[in-house]
Amino acid sequence: MSVGQRNARIDALRGVSILLVLFHHFNITYPLKDTSLATIFSLPVVEAIARNGNYGVTIFFVISGYLMTANTLRRWGRLDAIDARRFYALRMARILPCMFLLLAMVAALAALGGTLFQNRGFGEPPLPMWMTALAGLTFWMNVLIAQHGWVNYPLGVLWSLSVEGVFYLGFPLVCLTLRRPRFIGAFWLLFVVAGPLYRWAHQGDEGGFLYAYLACFDGIAIGCCTAILVARGTRPWMSTHWLQYMTILAMAFLYLCWPISRSNILGVTAMALGTALLLADASGKTIASSSAGYRFLAFCGGLSYEIYLFHLIVLGLMRTTIPPVTASSPVKLGLLAGYLICSLGVACTVARYFSRPFDRLVRK
Repeated sequence: MSVGQRNARIDALRGVSILLVLFHHFNITYPLKDTSLATIFSLPVVEAIARNGNYGVTIFFVISGYLMTANTLRRWGRLDAIDARRFYALRMARILPCMFLLLAMVAALAALGGTLFQNRGFGEPPLPMWMTALAGLTFWMNVLIAQHGWVNYPLGVLWSLSVEGVFYLGFPLVCLTLRRPRFIGAFWLLFVVAGPLYRWAHQGDEGGFLYAYLACFDGIAIGCCTAILVARGTRPWMSTHWLQYMTILAMAFLYLCWPISRSNILGVTAMALGTALLLADASGKTIASSSAGYRFLAFCGGLSYEIYLFHLIVLGLMRTTIPPVTASSPVKLGLLAGYLICSLGVACTVARYFSRPFDRLVRK
């Protein structure tokens, strides 16, 4: 949603998601099993929170589909009235500037000799940097990762942008071709059915059940269908307090009790449906709670795109300066705090002086 029209509850949900992703990536680099966090909260709890960061991306997918559809209805009144050229312009204005900045920063750090910012081959010759950049800009980074592995450390985050980008490209075409909401919704429901089947068929292949288009489209499609239901006024039963609390508890239980490597077939769909129920209740509620924690989550959620794109640059620089094998337990906790603060600082700087001014300029 544009600046000044943000929904604080949706941003808080985004904030939870991006923090889960950040914690997941930090724990991969600097395992926290030997720190005081594992003692205070117990090792199984820390490991359970850290291992399922990809579910945070699932939540992002649902929010993306929901806002894409809800904003289309708000701007044009009906899905079949969408102005495809304007839709693409607005999406590209939001996505591409930060992506170009990320590519430029990674290329510069690679040219300066940063090993973690250069392409890796994993037993084969490394791919050229232009190919990695092209994969990100033309939305097939997830395909590249599935075929060759995590070829570039900080650019790997572009896999989820590839999934969303392909869905964005098809969104106006589906709306203009099928026209009626029930036909459009039925088409998106095909992805909801195909998602678990695709993940089931690709168990043991992380590039298939985590990163492939059909493995992720069901989350975006569920968000789209939720926006249609909310617009049609079928929301009251979704907004009951007991259902919202039960949804949060069920999502937390799924997240903490089963690793995504084993629960992904129906777990991704379940996490997406839970997110959809929370979004349905958040519709039209823009006033944030007075809680400092709630405001912090909403703040992080408002910067989630910038945080997501640039946090691995921060972590990569940390890995280069302080190799994980040399980091003691107290040092890891200090690095975790610094990593979170620096990621937020970089995101704030990019948003304030680059992405938001550019977005406002395009919208005018």
